[in-house]
Amino acid sequence: MNKPLRAPSVTQPLDIVLAEDSSLLREGIVELLTRFGHRVTAAVGDADSLVEVALAGDPDIVISDIRMPPRHSDDGLRAALTLRQRRPGIPVLMLSQYIEQSYATHILDLGGPVGTGIGYLLKDRVSDVADFIDSVAEVAGGGTVMDPEVVQLLLRRRHDPLRSLTPREREVLALMAEGRGNVAIARQLYVSEAAVNKHVSSILQKLDLHIDGEGHRRVLAVLAYLRA
Repeated sequence: MNKPLRAPSVTQPLDIVLAEDSSLLREGIVELLTRFGHRVTAAVGDADSLVEVALAGDPDIVISDIRMPPRHSDDGLRAALTLRQRRPGIPVLMLSQYIEQSYATHILDLGGPVGTGIGYLLKDRVSDVADFIDSVAEVAGGGTVMDPEVVQLLLRRRHDPLRSLTPREREVLALMAEGRGNVAIARQLYVSEAAVNKHVSSILQKLDLHIDGEGHRRVLAVLAYLRA
């Protein structure tokens, strides 16, 4: 069943700076925002221009794609970081074509005063007009908006600490859980003891566990963490 259409909430007009390298999508978002009474004071296609126009004016919110020229990498996110450093209170809503856990983490860590708006939406959400317009208003008003699919990804990551481990690190962890020391693990996996030490250090770091000199305490700590 199709989701019923609804009108967005009525909000005060906002001055908006938009950065999107796709001219077609950029023009579409400008038209959409204008239709609901907002003013797009600048619409640019690269991260360097975003920083320039945002700092030159006083926008109520910056909306930016994450992957943009000049490097076609996370330039939009880097531009947002620059803006937050130079103007900490500016609300930022980031858009992306794909879900990236690292992007979500960096966006949530952008910092700024308490109540500074931040958001991360997939570009598909723009087609849900009411939700998109409401999200813009929410972030401009100091709220936090995260795409539902991004939230699900973060929850899965949080509840499965092993996802960050490499296959070899999983093997080492399994042997650790059996109570084996590093020498025994090295013999089992036909690797050097130095390699095992390196894997163990990486595992404990990824699982946010403190390194302890007593092997049995190390195993108990890992098992306790995995059962949590």
